[in-house]
Amino acid sequence: MADILVLYYSRKGATEALAREVCHGVDAVSGMAARLRTVPEVSAVSEAVENAVPASGPPYATPADLTECAGLVLGSPTNFGNMSASLKYFLDGTVSEWFQGAAVGKPAGVFASTSSLHGGQESTLLTMALPLLHHGMLIVGLPYTEEKLTTTTTGGTPYGATHVTWNRKADALSEEEKHLARALGKRVAEIASRLAN
Repeated sequence: MADILVLYYSRKGATEALAREVCHGVDAVSGMAARLRTVPEVSAVSEAVENAVPASGPPYATPADLTECAGLVLGSPTNFGNMSASLKYFLDGTVSEWFQGAAVGKPAGVFASTSSLHGGQESTLLTMALPLLHHGMLIVGLPYTEEKLTTTTTGGTPYGATHVTWNRKADALSEEEKHLARALGKRVAEIASRLAN
């Protein structure tokens, strides 16, 4: 069984809800399993630290997760058209893995959530892809053969899965958003499986 790292940061639950759907897609591929991880919040106070183990939810990621997994699906809320500082902080700490080429040739996908349709989700997906390209990863998007990509009125882009909250409960994903998040997880897992063979 090979793992696909599903790594995300979420403040209000929307990105976590997408991450869990991505995991369903990964787990649907024979021989593949989702490894769900999050990152701690970055504090403006330099003395503040998070507990080593989160109070709830999945464990915090370590750079070893990137090395051990056969692929990665990375998710973040949109902060001014960019990934969260917490996720960026984690990625900035993977320089040793970059030097070792630990992620070279592994497939990677991205997903994001935002509160409005034009809230910057596509630019967030692109900013998350940049460090993955530097790691030598193979970026996987959602092709237009995914029918829901052309019919969604909520989230979903060819760059990756997205969720648009609008004025709904943050983690209330539409059926299209759930489908596209699962499709992204499945796609990354299938490509990782093919590359392993």
